Amino acid sequence: MGNIFKLAARNLMRYKRRTMLTSMLITLGVVAVLLFVSISGSFKSLMIGQITDSMLGHIQIHKKGYLASIDSLPLNRNLTEQQVKKVIEALAGEPDVEAYSMRIRLGAMFSNFTETTNVRLNAVVPKDEEATAPLLPNRIIEGEKDGLLNPGEILIPELIAKGMKVKVGDGIVLVANNKDGSVNGQTFMVRGILEGISGPGGRDGMIHIEDAKSLLRINGVEVSEIAIRLNDIDRLDSVFASLQNKLGGLKNQQGQPVFEIHTWESISPFFNIAEMIDLMTFFIKIMLVAIVLVSIMNVMIMAVFERINEIGTISAIGTLPGKILGLFVVEGFLMGVLGTALGTVISLVTIAIMNVTQISFDFGRQTGLLLSPTIGVADVVTIVAIVIAIAVLASLQPAWKASKMDPITALKHV
Repeated sequence: MGNIFKLAARNLMRYKRRTMLTSMLITLGVVAVLLFVSISGSFKSLMIGQITDSMLGHIQIHKKGYLASIDSLPLNRNLTEQQVKKVIEALAGEPDVEAYSMRIRLGAMFSNFTETTNVRLNAVVPKDEEATAPLLPNRIIEGEKDGLLNPGEILIPELIAKGMKVKVGDGIVLVANNKDGSVNGQTFMVRGILEGISGPGGRDGMIHIEDAKSLLRINGVEVSEIAIRLNDIDRLDSVFASLQNKLGGLKNQQGQPVFEIHTWESISPFFNIAEMIDLMTFFIKIMLVAIVLVSIMNVMIMAVFERINEIGTISAIGTLPGKILGLFVVEGFLMGVLGTALGTVISLVTIAIMNVTQISFDFGRQTGLLLSPTIGVADVVTIVAIVIAIAVLASLQPAWKASKMDPITALKHV
């Protein structure tokens, strides 16, 4: 086997230009894939972080049927005190849960005393909400960010602030119906203005959960959803499965499930964009396979054609067809190894340079977001293994042809 590798390497060195061009094509393909995987992966992770860490959380728990009717923000599908206790008990046994926030979601009429419009509100415990959505304060484009808000204060969406000409420090009135149909109103002071990143038409504001209870005349504990943040988003599937196992089987007196548990992926439309990024990465890998396949097959076919007399000679002196087959396959293998080695080194150096130069971009009103391309060892190993495997497979047909040549016919070839 050692002699076959030596002969294969010597044969590649005999045709340096062709070997170099083929290796460059493989290198180019490897560099393109590794850079695309690292950059797209970094962009996707950053955008997921912006979505989950500024509003959604990683997992949300609702009463069964709430999400299907969320457009109307139904108060009659809120979690009761006993149900909230069950959820808290389940979360207490999850070491991967970093924080959770209980929210009341409601619709209300918003008035600046001269005009009125509708608004959607998230009522939260500020300390818990900041722990669950740590990037939320960055969405406050005007007003005080520290502490998020106090009772009697409201964060209003930018769209309403502009349309109603409301500024920080202004007084407003919220009027809402409770679940029994009675109406109640309450005055608030505008604490800040939120960037319109979420909600239909960007109409989501925020108040303190105690104000929501007062406005809706809620006694005791009653929430619309519990948003959960994990220590590591990579543990999302395992935590989701664990919570589903603990809570998914609980049923009410009618035998219906009590809870529904959703990951951010099933709630946010951005997940579709993330899937498109993964699909683009897959097609880039397909292009790499095509480049390697065509390059190696072309080189090996030409090598067989140019070395017919040589093949006939080594066959005539007793070289077994299997060794001839192995010689050409090893040549393809070595070209694959050379191309992937160069491509991997160039890619890793380029990724390091990009991280040092700190490339930034804007997303909505979030400016100066740093793109930090990284690539895992598993991704590198997978791509390198695919390229080398394709290089070997591409060599099989020409190698098979060479091993089956008749020595006498090959020696007569001019």
